[in-house]
Amino acid sequence: MVKFSKQFEGQLVPEWKEAFVDYWHLKKAVKKIQIFYNQNTNSKKHNTSFSNLIISSLRRHTFLDSKQREPRVIQVHRKLAGSASKTDVYETELLEQVADTDAAVDFFACLDLQLNKVNQFYRAKEKEFLERGESLLKQMEILTELKAAVKKHQRAKGPSAQDLKEEESISGTISCDDECMKYAATTEPGLENITGEFDKDDVKSSESPKSGELERSMRMKQGDGKLKSVSNCVINCQGKNLRICIPVTNPARTFSAISYLLWDDLVNQSSKKSGPERNKLHINKKKLHHAEKMIRGAFVELYKGLGYLKTYRNLNMLAFVKILKKFDKVTNKQVLPIYLRVVEGSFFNSSDKALKLADEVEELFVKHFAEEDKRKAMKYLRPTQRTESHTVTFFIGLFAGGFVALFVGYVIMAHITGMYRSKSDTVYMETVYPVLSIFGMLFLHLFLFGCNIFVWRKTRINYSFIFELCPTKELKYRDVFLICTSSMAAVVGVLFVHLSLVAKGYSYAQVQAIPGLLLLAFIIVLICPFNVIYKSSRYRLLSVIRNIALSPLYKVLMLDFFMADQLCSQVPTLRNIEYIACYYITGSYKTQDYNYCTSTTYYKDLAYAVSFLPYYCRALQCARRWFDEGHKSHLVNLGKYVSAMLAAGAKMAYEKEKTAGWLCLVVIMSSAATVYQLYWDFVKDWGLLQFNSKNPWLRDELVLRHKFIYYFSLGLNLVLRLAWLQTVFHYNFEKVDYRVTMLFLAALEVVRRGQWNFYRLENEHLNNAGKFRAVKIVPLPFHEVDDQD
Repeated sequence: MVKFSKQFEGQLVPEWKEAFVDYWHLKKAVKKIQIFYNQNTNSKKHNTSFSNLIISSLRRHTFLDSKQREPRVIQVHRKLAGSASKTDVYETELLEQVADTDAAVDFFACLDLQLNKVNQFYRAKEKEFLERGESLLKQMEILTELKAAVKKHQRAKGPSAQDLKEEESISGTISCDDECMKYAATTEPGLENITGEFDKDDVKSSESPKSGELERSMRMKQGDGKLKSVSNCVINCQGKNLRICIPVTNPARTFSAISYLLWDDLVNQSSKKSGPERNKLHINKKKLHHAEKMIRGAFVELYKGLGYLKTYRNLNMLAFVKILKKFDKVTNKQVLPIYLRVVEGSFFNSSDKALKLADEVEELFVKHFAEEDKRKAMKYLRPTQRTESHTVTFFIGLFAGGFVALFVGYVIMAHITGMYRSKSDTVYMETVYPVLSIFGMLFLHLFLFGCNIFVWRKTRINYSFIFELCPTKELKYRDVFLICTSSMAAVVGVLFVHLSLVAKGYSYAQVQAIPGLLLLAFIIVLICPFNVIYKSSRYRLLSVIRNIALSPLYKVLMLDFFMADQLCSQVPTLRNIEYIACYYITGSYKTQDYNYCTSTTYYKDLAYAVSFLPYYCRALQCARRWFDEGHKSHLVNLGKYVSAMLAAGAKMAYEKEKTAGWLCLVVIMSSAATVYQLYWDFVKDWGLLQFNSKNPWLRDELVLRHKFIYYFSLGLNLVLRLAWLQTVFHYNFEKVDYRVTMLFLAALEVVRRGQWNFYRLENEHLNNAGKFRAVKIVPLPFHEVDDQD
């Protein structure tokens, strides 16, 4: 049977852990009382007289004194926290002496503190979710009014209106409490990214309008003189201007927002001259669809937050019951019924506003977004987790064993043929070995990411929330391990066959296409449009790579810049991909002319670009985040990637012209970049090296129990950041080709990145927990604006 403490820890909301009942501290307090009782049990038995036993038995069975049958051990006082506060504070007074009175007083003081903390947190969260719910109801009213106007306009236009394109604006009128809502301008803003992954046509809204006053829903923040929101259309209702705002998350919306900045004055001037046309409403159907999608995502996040609040309520109630039972068992007192009545009547257990709001949200979602189909709505509101099958574990073991056997055979074959010695087969090492290194580096990185997922789950780091992954489609660590083992078994198997054919005397012209076909097969699997082999994850990867390649035009999410950082550790792999692509596309594999690509000017220029590309994209992401958020720290982070680009450029120049001048430049630039990167790793990304921390040189909050792991990671990260010293000292393994040494150093960088991943998300998780941020705040499309806007 699982202990309640482990069950409690496994079910609580990780980001709200500090707000839950500190069950472990209360257990220690009860344990302290139990130790005192155990020490005094024997002495009490010897000192108990026969007369005392008779008196106690009479007291226990008497029917004359009802008060002694149910003695009040404690009395809980309820009072206000302050004169201006409506928050209740509970204090417990001991009416009957317990064996260890001081320990009992400490226990009830801690219990009262936990109850007050739970009530305060629940009150704050309930207020927050109620305000969100009120805003969403008003947003829904506006949306249904606009959709009703569109439908009315289409009916007035006749059948031809059905053929209108989504990009067209529809003219019509819309009323709100018998007042006309007026249109002014059309553009798109830059806001936070919307949440929730839905298909465009799988959910529709009901067009029935709701009555009620349309008031302010949410205000946008503007800072540093930059435009954070741009109006899509401004509507007037009872003297209040409302604008439709769509987030700038893709290139089309970005260019639209830039166009607005350039032509805002012209649009305003033309709208002033429009005269009577201002009384007409022009609704852009496509943007209205985006507004509906934003509201839908906000409903999903609100429902999720209300579910967390219900879990918070139930778990805390159960924790109070369990700890009071333990106290009664140890002290043989009847405290549970008395204190439990207080807990049941406290705010967090008696308030039902959040529960009613959850039912209302569920009802609205079913009506407006699921076509009255509750089962369809529950797929979005309560997505079910994929069950982990033992079949996956079996195939992981099967493919892992196959990979080990094939790899041992490949190593033996390579040793017999002398492929990896200092005087090896140049054609093989220049053409086939890069393919092996590409797959080796990529799947090593993926394997370490699977290890990260495993450790994140064990330490209760909510990586799914941080990366904004869909809970029904995200990869589990077993899935990642299955992909790694099966892929590497296939790669090593194909290359083992290729090496065997070469050893048997087949010419390279006959077998050289095999590595290229292997690469082509993996590319086909990656872009395969059929719903096989983790299609949703493959397409999410491709979309993230697209976002990275077009960094300034897409809003930067956590997953985007996390993936861009991974690419910064895969520069040697990117250069190998560039070389292999040139080798096979130009047809050099037919003549084994491996020097053709490296000798052309275009290839050399492209090699510079490929070396800079990950850092360049990451720098653009920092610039975009600074533009969106206005924090200067993003500009400082941008400088880190600029220094890395300068160091990479100096290194490549030194590889071509190995002179003392270039060597000095490499040392200077690489040293400066290393110091810059180490500072950012330790202080910003990991949140360590806090001098005033209770954990020396670390931080106050640590996820891992053993501090030495953090110190070891600090030292390991420092050592692995100095891998560039190989360029200066030219150290190499004896009797091994220099390419193997370069692969080993590249693998060390991937290992460093795998370690960096864990601490980066640990720090992000602690930031979320510090702000009790367990659900995403989705921007809403309709906002109140001032009349002068």
